[in-house]
Amino acid sequence: MTHGPLGARRRRLVLERPVDEPDGFGGRLRRYVAGPILWGAVEPAGSATAPQSGRPGLYRIRLRYRPDVIPAMRLADGPRRFAIRSADDPDGARRALVCTVEELIEEVPPWVKP
Repeated sequence: MTHGPLGARRRRLVLERPVDEPDGFGGRLRRYVAGPILWGAVEPAGSATAPQSGRPGLYRIRLRYRPDVIPAMRLADGPRRFAIRSADDPDGARRALVCTVEELIEEVPPWVKP
């Protein structure tokens, strides 16, 4: 595995953990709680024009290795949220973690004017 340049992981990300709570009607509500702050590198994994077209974009986020990152979690970069689709150790050496993520785009109801 080739290592990136020094300082490549300069994006401050927050790992958000899911918490399921009963909704009082027999179902469950999922909310996310901010967890640890991580430093990573964010790069596009698919088409660079996808976020402008209203569809979510795919990205690759490189982090320092953590064994507790699972696809149910999210990563936050300021106001942007990324749903983790997969988290893999590329060479098995437990030095890096590469997450394939999808950017979550918040739906705004038509009656709310920006």
